[in-house]
Amino acid sequence: MTDQPTIAELLKDLRDESTLLLREEIALAKKEIGEKISSTAVNLTYIVAGALVAYCAITFLLLAISSLISQAFVNHGVSIGWAIFLGMLIVALILGAASMGMILKGVQTLKKLSLVPEKTVETLKEDKTWAQNKIH
Repeated sequence: MTDQPTIAELLKDLRDESTLLLREEIALAKKEIGEKISSTAVNLTYIVAGALVAYCAITFLLLAISSLISQAFVNHGVSIGWAIFLGMLIVALILGAASMGMILKGVQTLKKLSLVPEKTVETLKEDKTWAQNKIH
């Protein structure tokens, strides 16, 4: 008798190797997805932090800058009520545009991020090729 493995032994080895490979692929996918979720959380934090900073800035800048703008309107003969309204409106529009820029930056960064585990997909394709070669 030769030391050649039987077909049953080969199939058992193939099954065991395939099971181990699948477990390793699942572990890789979990790790990769975890990294992508972490990256997404960081970018969401930037969006929220940007929005909060913009809110705080608006509170103080509206008061200071709108007062200056209002005074300029008053100096040009506009009534004090209209001057205050126009000063606050102008400042609010400018700061609103700046905060939208920050939010859009975060959203664009998130759109570029893919949650598909590319490394795992690639290795699964390689595993499929490997398994097909083992069978043939």
